[in-house]
Amino acid sequence: MKAIYRIFIKNLYLPYEFFIGILILAIIFVIGFIFPAFFLVGQAALALFLALFILEFTILQFKKQPVIGTRSVMNPLSVGDDNRVTLFIKNEFNFTIRAVVYDNPPVQLQLRNLHFKAPIGSGESREFEYYIHPTERGEYKFHDIFVYCSTLTHLVQRKVVIDCSEVIPAYPSIIQMKKYELKVFAKTAVTGIKKIRRLGHNNEFEQIKNYVQGDDIRTVNWKATSRMNDLMVNQYQDEREQQVYAIIDKSRSMRMPFNELTLLDYAINSTLAFSNVCIRKGDKAGLMTFSDKLGSKLQAERSKNQLNRIMEVLYMQKTRFLEANFEILYHGIRNHIKGRSLIMLYTNIESDYSLKRILPLLRRINQLHVLVVIFFENTEVEKSARMEPKHVQDIYLKTFAEKYTMDKKKIALELRKHGIQTVLTTPEDLTIDSINKYLELKARGVI
Repeated sequence: MKAIYRIFIKNLYLPYEFFIGILILAIIFVIGFIFPAFFLVGQAALALFLALFILEFTILQFKKQPVIGTRSVMNPLSVGDDNRVTLFIKNEFNFTIRAVVYDNPPVQLQLRNLHFKAPIGSGESREFEYYIHPTERGEYKFHDIFVYCSTLTHLVQRKVVIDCSEVIPAYPSIIQMKKYELKVFAKTAVTGIKKIRRLGHNNEFEQIKNYVQGDDIRTVNWKATSRMNDLMVNQYQDEREQQVYAIIDKSRSMRMPFNELTLLDYAINSTLAFSNVCIRKGDKAGLMTFSDKLGSKLQAERSKNQLNRIMEVLYMQKTRFLEANFEILYHGIRNHIKGRSLIMLYTNIESDYSLKRILPLLRRINQLHVLVVIFFENTEVEKSARMEPKHVQDIYLKTFAEKYTMDKKKIALELRKHGIQTVLTTPEDLTIDSINKYLELKARGVI
């Protein structure tokens, strides 16, 4: 009995067509109480219904593994991006089936009742595609795929379980990293990336080459031109092997959410993309985190594995629900960062009072290194500042929002007044603004 249950009854499912058939039979027999002739019609319909049910049930149980399939998903997942998931389902029956495919994505995504319906011919394969948008770093477990097969009248379904359980980690945005790498190193101008004109020739000499249209005429090498009887120019390359550190504030102010991601996640995604550009530009990329105490530290290097090390460190970062201690950060920079470096500090300065507390320490850091303070505009407050007030309450809200927005701009001006490079940006534009600031400082020869 257990074998019969396991083989037949366990995988037997009754779709809505079965219950519609039962309902029609019931109506016919009810009418038979009024018109006795309908009893004969009902008996014939019941016999046909049972015959079709048994026939379809028998056909569906004919094969041991009637459907096979696999799942293709990006590994690792990219946090904050749309990651494509593709299901490949193949029909092993000798006839066409109607398949209802249920995937079981990770519980963190809360995608309930994710399913697809499609007919699949004998020996054919079908692809079913959907996208997931992970918003947290960590492990995401995909469970088995369920396929419900039916044929003929679809009065009965057979459940097939495809073993596709797998655990895939979600890392900082790899998709974003590759996208901005392509933008920075594209030969033509790309929207968002500023192609900054180089000031002077502070870069290293690389070679002498033939002049082509668009080369700076100030780089003409007249001695080489006279020897070759052709216009020759000097070509320069960026100064390399300079140290660039991304320092991330993990305090509670970075817990603020925007579009399902926290400010910390935006900073982490930006750091990965920014570090990749630095390494591709020939500089050494390093990393440091802090909150109420010093966190992870990664010495600046330009080795092949450095980007993987940065990615692994960023993957482990979590918000600490305490105030940031900039004094500890200052001593950490003094002890762990040797030589003048570019420091990209991701933080969130909310008020003038907060700035006054940390400004002396930021100035001391700026004396040792080139400091760039990157902090965030509040996009929701910006919307309130631009709204048209309709009630007295709206006027108060708009006034407060305008004051808050102005305070942010004053903080940026105060930092610049003390010689500290500043980037005030929205979370969505954080990565591109950080990369543009790095390219600007690189072109100006500040680092």
